[in-house]
Amino acid sequence: MANKRDLKKDINYVLGDIIEAVYVWEMTNTQKPTKETEAIIDDAISTFDELIARVNDRSVEDAKAHFKSINSDLESKGRALIERINKLK
Repeated sequence: MANKRDLKKDINYVLGDIIEAVYVWEMTNTQKPTKETEAIIDDAISTFDELIARVNDRSVEDAKAHFKSINSDLESKGRALIERINKLK
């Protein structure tokens, strides 16, 4: 883990790219939002808020382990959102 700033950038880029992928899917398939795509975007935004709040938490004992768990959560939640995008019809 390089530092807190890099972790925040990673969170922003990953979830921003996921939201952008949803918008691209909407434009190429339906030309409008669907309930499923809106749910994916809402989940990405709530994941962003949750992870940033955890990054900004200063009351942790072991910062290295804390940031490592945030990074792994970002990876697992990001993959889950991508899988949901891939399942869209």
